[in-house]
Amino acid sequence: AIVSSKEVVKMLGVKQEVIKMIQSLPNEVTIDDIMAELYFKSQVDAGLKELDEGKGIPHEEVEKRMSKWLSK
Repeated sequence: AIVSSKEVVKMLGVKQEVIKMIQSLPNEVTIDDIMAELYFKSQVDAGLKELDEGKGIPHEEVEKRMSKWLSK
């Protein structure tokens, strides 16, 4: 597959972010710890992307849903 230069720059940025994240972890980190951190980051990034695309749920709606859920 042919990859554009823009995609290469994006991939290198992601790689650098992952390297930086791993380096910030303690020396006695496990592979499971690293995978958990990567999963957490990917979920946060996905959520931020959804918000940027206007796909998020307004704060008031979340409060309304939570109050219904908590009152059960």
